Amino acid sequence: MVSTIRVALIGCGTVGGATALHISNNAPLIRDRYGVEIRLSAVVDKHLAHAREIGVPEEILSCDLDSVLSRDDIDVVVELVGGITVAREIILRALRSGKHVVTANKALLAHHGEGLYEAAHEAQRVLAFEASCGGGIPLIRAFYDGLAGNRVDAIYGIVNGTCNYILTEMIRRSISYDEALGEAQAHGLAEADPALDVSGHDSAHKIAVLAAIAFGVRIAYERIPVEGIDSLDLLDVSWATRLGYVTKLLAIAERTAAGIALRVAPCFVHADHPLAWVSGPFNAVSVYSYPTGHTMYYGRGAGGSATSGAIVADLVSVATGAYEPYFSGGRFWPDRTGRVAQNTPGSIVGRYYVRALAQDRPGVLAEIANRFAAHGISIASVHQDEMPEGEGNLAPVIVVTHAAGEDDLRSAVAEIDAMPQVSSACAVIAIIDEPVEQLIEC
Repeated sequence: MVSTIRVALIGCGTVGGATALHISNNAPLIRDRYGVEIRLSAVVDKHLAHAREIGVPEEILSCDLDSVLSRDDIDVVVELVGGITVAREIILRALRSGKHVVTANKALLAHHGEGLYEAAHEAQRVLAFEASCGGGIPLIRAFYDGLAGNRVDAIYGIVNGTCNYILTEMIRRSISYDEALGEAQAHGLAEADPALDVSGHDSAHKIAVLAAIAFGVRIAYERIPVEGIDSLDLLDVSWATRLGYVTKLLAIAERTAAGIALRVAPCFVHADHPLAWVSGPFNAVSVYSYPTGHTMYYGRGAGGSATSGAIVADLVSVATGAYEPYFSGGRFWPDRTGRVAQNTPGSIVGRYYVRALAQDRPGVLAEIANRFAAHGISIASVHQDEMPEGEGNLAPVIVVTHAAGEDDLRSAVAEIDAMPQVSSACAVIAIIDEPVEQLIEC
């Protein structure tokens, strides 16, 4: 016996087109392996040129969204239009009309996930979203299935390929951010308007979705501090290398004594850590959980081909009924959990790299050190290259701290920024130390 699910694909751009081809090309494989047929019954878009170009049959093409959503012969709607307004309405309408939904929309889930999960549960339908985080990397599955019995303690993710490519080129070739961005755009690895990626907000959307499932809590997206790579100076990237680190834009979620701490920012990762080896447009996520310890998930984090793999995997899970028990029975979905203390003052503690551009004259270095000491921050090392002698010369002063609370660190840096001998705001970059694995000892 072969069961059939009939799919309506809403949005046929790069990812939608790849999904249509994936369903068509791998239908025999899926039928043989799982005993299900995924039948593409409708493809909806305002502009159908791309769908026709890739060979989608004319009889399933439509510009009439309303008529497709009202059809009784559609079992699953795949939402790929993006954004958080029209897409939200499409998903809600599909669920209320008795259809399952698969989406790749991380922004929508980050901002409105709780309401969407609730609508799906009320309709007794599933909302699947493997493709929302990490392209083709099976991250969501890792948390609700592979690590199902584990307590997740920390997530460190390189989840934006555009930023990782830019940073890789800055490190390898010592070129500026602007040069690396221009090359990424020329190679089709960055949008003409790259703001969502380079500002860090794309990564923030993803860590909000991942953390909600991994920790079983409701995440307040607006409380996630976000810093991108668009103001990153090549000088600091170069100093990272000299100190034995690699600069990465990380999306971080950690369990703390007070609750959960999330953030997105450029960080220094030790050159020996596996995340430091992830180059170009690839993504990788390190997860620390008890009792498994460190697991890492690596692969292509964007693009039509990789993302379509995650979408079709969700369709197979829906068709076989494998996903439904997790979605209907799981108590970790944000509509079924409570609020958690998130990013409370003092919850983030770690080591930091601080670079001040200061006048090269006696007493300045001592004064900088005094500002750290006044806030209880211990200095691990200080670095300053020899500068040509001369009145008014400015020199980069590099300070690496021992573990300190971020609030104390920021207070000390604000005072250093205000010093008349310091010419501009200090650069502050977190240094990520690998957590101690929590393992069962027998």
